[in-house]
Amino acid sequence: MTEHYVSIGGNLPVNGSQPWQTVTASIGELGRRGLLFKASSRIFSTPAFPAGAGPDFANAVAVFETDLPAGEVLAILHEVEALFGRMRKARWEARGLDLDLLAVGNWITPNLSVLQDWMQLTPELQRQEAPPELILPHPRLHERGFVLMPFDDVSPDWRHPVLGLSVAEMLKALPTSALEGIFALDVPRPDGSGSL
Repeated sequence: MTEHYVSIGGNLPVNGSQPWQTVTASIGELGRRGLLFKASSRIFSTPAFPAGAGPDFANAVAVFETDLPAGEVLAILHEVEALFGRMRKARWEARGLDLDLLAVGNWITPNLSVLQDWMQLTPELQRQEAPPELILPHPRLHERGFVLMPFDDVSPDWRHPVLGLSVAEMLKALPTSALEGIFALDVPRPDGSGSL
């Protein structure tokens, strides 16, 4: 079985639940759909990205194990997003639930050249373009404090297969501005059950 690292976030209430409760419930739902829960970070409050895009997010990173192909895991993530009311209309919109597959072990998908092209995309093009296929590891994970802070909380030693840096090292390399406003919420750490 291979470890799958999933970024989980949301900044809008879902059926009366606060975003941190949705994060917790979605982890349980992923487990019920066949992904074996291994661990979760604490839940962090993070400013909306890009700045001004909506209310603050609740974000976590969870680790699951499965033998399913990455494409099938991505389909499960999209099913769970839809279950919690997500409709993909605009890039980086406010949403009740956002699930991103950050990495699968140390795999590079579909290939090194495509990954590097997306890693080097300018900020302007990032706002306009979305990859037509699954790219692993996530081409922006090394730049985002709202991803690296919870990722470091659950798996600081995971190493980027292209950059050669651990999560802890990528986090340390971020400018302080990328970490402003990020803090752990005083709520229970998800345990995979989906219960509150």
